[in-house]
Amino acid sequence: MPSLNPKTILIVEDESDTAEMYTQMLQRNGYAVMKASGGIAAMKQLLNIKPDLILLDLMMPDVSGLEVLRFLRREPQLHDLPVVIVSAKSLPEDIQKGIEAGASLYLTKPIAYRELIQSISNLLADHL
Repeated sequence: MPSLNPKTILIVEDESDTAEMYTQMLQRNGYAVMKASGGIAAMKQLLNIKPDLILLDLMMPDVSGLEVLRFLRREPQLHDLPVVIVSAKSLPEDIQKGIEAGASLYLTKPIAYRELIQSISNLLADHL
């Protein structure tokens, strides 16, 4: 049963097929979804809205997800937002850079449906 006040998740992903797949997964689990197709679009959106969680890709054509994450952590009204990096970059040093930049969680692509939903659910519960 859908929640009367669904949690809102911003998907920052430049690959439209991937963004749509995440959207369907999240909406099926009762989340409201917003999308930004790149880092600059995400930063502009975040000046006007505050989602409950951000799903963030690292490799985008305009600015990297790490730059978006650093922007978030500098903004007083956004610095505490849970951010889940979902990236194909899976080397230990890539994961370390993401965590050091302020990611709440770092997941590697391809991501399993259950893992994504469980990770988001856990982070949102911890963030209440």
